[in-house]
Amino acid sequence: MRAEAPAKISLIIPVFNEATHLRRFLEEIDRIRLPLSCELVIVNDGSGDESSEIVRRFPFVSQIQFVELHSNGGKGAAVTAGIQRVTGSIIGIQDADFEYRFDDIARLVEPIIEDRADVVYGSRFRNGGFHAPRTLHYLANRALTLMSNFASGVFLSDMETCYKFFRAEVIQNINLESRRFGIEPEITAKIARLKLRISELPISYFPRRYAEGKKITWRDGVAAIWHILYFNFLDDRKRWFRKELPLEFTSPGKF
Repeated sequence: MRAEAPAKISLIIPVFNEATHLRRFLEEIDRIRLPLSCELVIVNDGSGDESSEIVRRFPFVSQIQFVELHSNGGKGAAVTAGIQRVTGSIIGIQDADFEYRFDDIARLVEPIIEDRADVVYGSRFRNGGFHAPRTLHYLANRALTLMSNFASGVFLSDMETCYKFFRAEVIQNINLESRRFGIEPEITAKIARLKLRISELPISYFPRRYAEGKKITWRDGVAAIWHILYFNFLDDRKRWFRKELPLEFTSPGKF
């Protein structure tokens, strides 16, 4: 019989060269109040600045796990490393910046806690949240989401969102391959092949500039097109999921 994970929310936080604002970020995320206890799983993705030292010296109140990757592998590599360490029953992703409002997390995990959803995406483009995206990024995100929708069969308004929350037994039993930002379309392509209740809720969004440490570039947008095509049409689906994935989530004939 499968053991139940603790009733806890695990936030995976990839960190790469965020020293200029990291202490302030940690102060705010450490004060977060959620419906369940919270575990912060901070993954230093080979930072070349003082990010690692800042995390190690910070006086956390929250339960903390710190994962040190000695070379920069990208967001996908950091998230995958974090998934291997979490101990909670709900797993979410949080960037180490202030583009998203931490207060939105409590709303996003609510459908999972109440057993109304297995996966929840926070959408920057649904009505109800404040957002001020730059025009080029907005158009690129909408185009990539539309392409992903046609390819995966899952209708979303914001596939590229950072805020994705999962039942632990779902995301922990998906084999993730992408090392950089391709993890966003990869996750969407793979959960589309499962029998999951997927919800999307509006969130607020305050985009930062490249001078403030934004990492994603136009090259990642081009790569996202390839990842959408690859994971929806070309990849071998037989190796997508682990045998530990509960049968209740599997869809016969889809992989």
